[in-house]
Amino acid sequence: MAEPWSRRVFVQAAGGSAFALCLGVPASAAPLSGTADTAGEFDALRAKWRRLILGSGFSPTAEPFKSKLAQLGKNAASWRATMKPVHGSLWPSMVWLDPDPDTDTQSYTFSAQIQATFQRLRSLAEAYAQPGTGLTGDDAFAQEVVAGIQHVIDDVYNSRQPRYGNWYNWQIGGPHALLDAAIILHDHLSPELLSALTSAVDHFVPDDAVRQYTGTSTGANRVDLCRTIALSGVVGDNSSRLAVAANALSPVFPYVTTGDGLYRDGSFIQHTWVPYAGSYGADLFTGLSLLFALLADSSWEITDPARQNYFNAVEHAWAPFLYNGLCMDAASGRAIARGLPPGDPNGANDDHLRGHSIIASIIALGQAAPPEQNARWRAMAKGWIRRAYFSAPNANRMLSVYKLAQLQSVADDASLQPLPEPIEHRLFPSQDRAVHRRKGWAACLSMASDRISYYEWGNGENLRGYHTGSGWLAWWGDDFANEQYSEGFWPTVDPNRLPGTTASQKKLADGEGGQWAAERPAVKWVGGTTDGTYAAVGQHLKGLSSTMEARKSWFFLDEGIVCLGSGITASLGETVNTIVENRRLGSTGTNALTVDGHRKPDDIGWSETLRNPGWAHIAGHGGYVFPDGGKINGLREERTGRWSDIRTGSSTTSFADRYLTLYVDHGTNPTDGAYAYVLLPGASAPRTASYAAAAQGRLKILANTAKAHGVQVPSLGFTGVNFWSAGTVGKLTASAPCSVMIRENGDGTAVICVSDPTRTLSELTLTWSREVTAVVSKPGPVTGATPGSTLTLTFGDLTTEAGATQRVTVRTA
Repeated sequence: MAEPWSRRVFVQAAGGSAFALCLGVPASAAPLSGTADTAGEFDALRAKWRRLILGSGFSPTAEPFKSKLAQLGKNAASWRATMKPVHGSLWPSMVWLDPDPDTDTQSYTFSAQIQATFQRLRSLAEAYAQPGTGLTGDDAFAQEVVAGIQHVIDDVYNSRQPRYGNWYNWQIGGPHALLDAAIILHDHLSPELLSALTSAVDHFVPDDAVRQYTGTSTGANRVDLCRTIALSGVVGDNSSRLAVAANALSPVFPYVTTGDGLYRDGSFIQHTWVPYAGSYGADLFTGLSLLFALLADSSWEITDPARQNYFNAVEHAWAPFLYNGLCMDAASGRAIARGLPPGDPNGANDDHLRGHSIIASIIALGQAAPPEQNARWRAMAKGWIRRAYFSAPNANRMLSVYKLAQLQSVADDASLQPLPEPIEHRLFPSQDRAVHRRKGWAACLSMASDRISYYEWGNGENLRGYHTGSGWLAWWGDDFANEQYSEGFWPTVDPNRLPGTTASQKKLADGEGGQWAAERPAVKWVGGTTDGTYAAVGQHLKGLSSTMEARKSWFFLDEGIVCLGSGITASLGETVNTIVENRRLGSTGTNALTVDGHRKPDDIGWSETLRNPGWAHIAGHGGYVFPDGGKINGLREERTGRWSDIRTGSSTTSFADRYLTLYVDHGTNPTDGAYAYVLLPGASAPRTASYAAAAQGRLKILANTAKAHGVQVPSLGFTGVNFWSAGTVGKLTASAPCSVMIRENGDGTAVICVSDPTRTLSELTLTWSREVTAVVSKPGPVTGATPGSTLTLTFGDLTTEAGATQRVTVRTA
């Protein structure tokens, strides 16, 4: 039998006055008065909320709804039979009575059972209200559910009870489910029970919870708290609570420059240091879409004009991380480790589920957006659904009926023409992430700096994600390998060998570095520059709990990604590897590895040092070119793991995956290690060989030292240089560390893109030894631009530009 999910897994799948001065509500968003026009307005809000969370417009006899509803009814019947209210629990397997209540790990376990119990009660209420469950409209069943609610209110969730364990269970996860159940069964709850329930919610989530925009009341958490407060008002006919909730959303909408929230460059941060568009950000989107819809055309309608920032963020912050229906793991923090809930028959909580949930929330948000944006988002969603060959979003049984109905409405809309994937590069300096899209493939780069943590673990989740910020380069094909980081990847992959990373091979402890993104590297040069099509991106890397240090660069182009590394050092007996690739082949995969035209053995356990290879190819995936030859190590292995290895309380089922790894072994205590390779996603073996044969003329590596990395591709008019320090590379000279990218367009113009990844430069001078006749356009930070036989650009203070690209367009001779 499936157990209810904990914490944000439930929020993701289910979806589900007062403080204007303190909240910083802008003058253009006048605080709501909190007075309902009629008593009937609350009845209307409850009816609307039921439609929102139960879904509408679907056929209960069509799949996937028929099976989903039947399973809901089967689970509900089983839970009904095992409900046994006693002091400390409603079900014997879900005990909330804590013998020593505080905020330690044990108390977290007990408070989680309160939330799990509420979630189960919500599922029972839904089984009563939904068609096709076998319990639809059964009033006797409804009264048993009400009795369960009464027991929990009497026994633990009441105004006499001090909080213990995890605050989230008491303020967000638990009350969301409880209030949903109360609204679904509102007509069955006595006035006394309604009063006791809302008093309990008001006790644990008072108006003061959203008085200050700080601590656990920011970003996604603030939206979730507003949802709790708003629904308590809906259940209890309380105008003031609704006004508080509506007004308290306003601090979420403006762009931020530090800490939690949405940044102007499209970054979304939660827990101060963690990119979280795919998890907390997805919850925020779900919450906003529901609250906007609930309060529309009511006395508490949310009209703050700054909410437009989140409408714009659909394409600016969330869509870049969606590909063929999945959400890239680099934006999901510790959620990547949630995997398979114990005993759940429906599937894994993976990158596809996260993507499907976000797409459904985008569709729902569109109902409150300007019509032109809504139409475009629906067309984007149809494209994602159409291209999701591995896991169909509108058939994902891990989603709620409400979210499935949203997805199905788009899939069935014959008037919609699906939008294709864009061809673009998106760089997110405020969260140390980059996403590159090309025809046939997409890639995502994950880095860390003194602004962004190596990784996050907490609540026992993501115990071995410690190298996900060390230059992890993930990629997918348009019609292949969309399951690469799904299924069993995270519990079976070698955590020291994530593709793209450079890492010490010493064994780290589970949760190394401390909880809640405690560790960040003491480095500033992380970021790059882009014109929106190509990019030069770099990372000064210092290893977690390690002496290892490196300079890494990625030059994102049309056919592939040029990867350079230098200055790789370590001491104290540490061995360092750079992982060219570590491809998961599935449980039985024998994908051929071809090196310079020769097929290598398919046997598990094969390993070999490849000396001076020109190229390598993994069948069904792509190619790898090694411009400088060198020594590349190859390895085939089968690895076993359990989700419980990386997340406390997850499935203990053991399973195996095969991996094919290519890596550079820099040795023990390296002093100046380096590497150079080109990743060609989706390339065939002949195409890879052809690229390697022409590499000398196609690709020029201008520099790969501890001072700079530089690449030139004449056929693209591309030059990219990451200056780690002041110096000259080719025709470019920089007076300070910076990232530079030049595109010569072939029409007599060129675009020069410059950024300060360190965010420390008060002045920068850049010269380009190229005939320039005129400066066509330049941004504000450019204080001087002198054309001639050598172009000289002078930049003023770049410390306030947050690592953003500065673009200068010139006319060349």
